[in-house]
Amino acid sequence: MSYAMVRSVGLVGVAGHLVEVEADLANGLPAVALSGLPDTALHEARDRVRAAIVNSGQVWPNRRITVNLLPASLPKFGSSFDAAIACAVLAAAGELPLAGLAGAAVIGELGLDGSLRPVRGVLPMVLAAARAEVGSVIVPVANATEAALVPGVMVWGADTLGMLVRAIRGEGPLSPPPAPSPLPTASAAPDLAEVVGQATGRWAMEVAAAGGHHLAMVGPPGAGKTLLAQRLPTILPELDDEAALEVTALHSVAGALPTGAGLVRRPPFQAPHHSASMPALVGGGAGLARPGAISLAHRGVLFLDEAPEYSRRALDALRQPLEEGMVRLRRSAGETTYPARVQLVLAANPCPCARPSGDADCECTALVRRRYLGRLSGPLLDRIDVQLGLEPVSGAALFDAEAVAESSATVGARVAVARAAAVARWSAHGWRSNAEVPGSVLHARRWRPPPAVMAPARRLLDLGELSARGFHRVLRMAWTLCDLAGRSRPDRGDLAAATELRRGERW
Repeated sequence: MSYAMVRSVGLVGVAGHLVEVEADLANGLPAVALSGLPDTALHEARDRVRAAIVNSGQVWPNRRITVNLLPASLPKFGSSFDAAIACAVLAAAGELPLAGLAGAAVIGELGLDGSLRPVRGVLPMVLAAARAEVGSVIVPVANATEAALVPGVMVWGADTLGMLVRAIRGEGPLSPPPAPSPLPTASAAPDLAEVVGQATGRWAMEVAAAGGHHLAMVGPPGAGKTLLAQRLPTILPELDDEAALEVTALHSVAGALPTGAGLVRRPPFQAPHHSASMPALVGGGAGLARPGAISLAHRGVLFLDEAPEYSRRALDALRQPLEEGMVRLRRSAGETTYPARVQLVLAANPCPCARPSGDADCECTALVRRRYLGRLSGPLLDRIDVQLGLEPVSGAALFDAEAVAESSATVGARVAVARAAAVARWSAHGWRSNAEVPGSVLHARRWRPPPAVMAPARRLLDLGELSARGFHRVLRMAWTLCDLAGRSRPDRGDLAAATELRRGERW
């Protein structure tokens, strides 16, 4: 037999595609030709596979070998095809029975010594295999727990190419996936009870969590901006199965998933340094664009501390993802799409001097202050639902021993009830929170509040103090306030409170 085909899975972004790895052996000068739009790492597989086969005690066919990856029009990236190429070559040489790979897909990188090494993105690969009705997958042992998170697919692990060859020949077993280990947790998880004072900031944080709204806070150093932002994930509900698979797949593609960990159930929290570049925030890189911080924060929180210190180009690159909930990265090799449904939290000082006492001792002129906060562009701020100015924490609040602030568990329980109400209302349309609802739906007769309720917000719209986008965000927040209060429809008070959160107490 001089021809063989073994199935594998390739990734473009976070989307997996079934790939058929063909090998054909012909007479002629010994050589290996690789086709099917491989990248540089895949071109180098020729030498890796040859060394791995020889060092595993198998015979390398001394013939002209052509390896093709179908569909040939789909770009192929990375080293995850190594094991499938080795199996296809050995099967074409008559050294490996293809019956042992019937209905299976093979994924894994080979070391020169024949070891089978883990690769990124196994979870979305196995999801693609399951959608293609592949019954089983063979992966490196280090990836087996991650692969087993996908229901309906039999997962087997192999340590070496030799182990894989013996199993296909029926001479030995493969390893079942080990049980997932819990994700590492911080020894002392942050709690909202640790934030003293700032009742308005705590309330704004609760509203943002309940509706999935973006939040901007401006205040002097020590006002509690960072403390509040770091505790936002602790009051968000755990991710359901669908969202957990999305988040875990993204972390798998980025190589940020701990070995042997299960599904990511807690909403992720990303806080890149203010020196982060635009590709670091939204994604990028040569060849296959990698996910950035906004995608790694999908279904969670992206926190930009000292927001005016970020480059304006990087901040403005967030505008489209915030509106669409996804990032489209177009490169010469094609377009890659990553989900990016996040809650953006911005924190900033009111001016460059940033006196702890606030405006009292500020040495900055009005022009300097305007220029500093002007680094946050108007179109970006127009996409921020809650825009809040924070005052310094008073000594009375800091030293009040009898004051007991609500914990994250208490606030999180209210947030969970409000989120459940929003899901019950919008789930039939595919939306999970009020922040995801399009403005056209909010204007539909079924959901539109009475004219008397909307009159104050409409007047601000006519005066130019609210944009059309801002008006829609006020309506979304009104629904969130309504859910927190346990009402079925927003009233005039909800619209007024939402308007104040949008533009009241602002810098």
